[in-house]
This record gives sequence, C-alpha cells and structure tokens, in this order.
Amino acid sequence: MAVVRLRVVRGNPEAGQQVAEYEVPYWQGMSVLDAVLWVRANQDPTLAARYSCRSANACKECSAQIDGKVGYMCSTKAKPDATVELAPVGGRNWIRDLVTELD
Repeated sequence: MAVVRLRVVRGNPEAGQQVAEYEVPYWQGMSVLDAVLWVRANQDPTLAARYSCRSANACKECSAQIDGKVGYMCSTKAKPDATVELAPVGGRNWIRDLVTELD
C-alpha cells in the first residue's frame, strides 16, 4: 500500500517549533489538504490547519509552505510514497502549527 509522509512544523510562538512526522495512506487524486485532514481525523486531532473550501466555499485559507514553496494545500496533489514538508507561511504572524494570520 502506498503512503504519503508528512513532515509538519508544529508549535506556537511561545513554545517554539518542532517537526512532527505522519504517515497517511495514499489514494488516487488526494491533495495535501486531504492528507492533513486524514491526520486530524485518524492520528492527531490537535494538528491545526486553516481551510474553509470544504465548508463555506471560500478559498485561499489553506496556504502553507509546501516543500519550501508557498502554495495551497487543497490544490497541491500528494504523490504516492513521497515525503511532503509543511510549514506555516513566512512573513505572517504565526498562531499555531500551520495557522497564520490572514492578510
């Protein structure tokens, strides 16, 4: 069975940063946001990430640094047996894990 490995920056400004690793079962067509939501539902409900495209039909809230480049987790496709590095977007006030203040 193919998997996607996530290396996610966790923490907050007071506690500092650490990296957590998760392994997610891969399925055809999954996005990086799908993988993050799978982690929240099945492994770690404390993982914080902002998104609203699945609930309010809004967009541009799931931005993160994905493998060192700013992008949207919902539109970045996951690849089988790959490792994805996720971090909060730089240059914004960091709140917790992948959540930053919106512009």
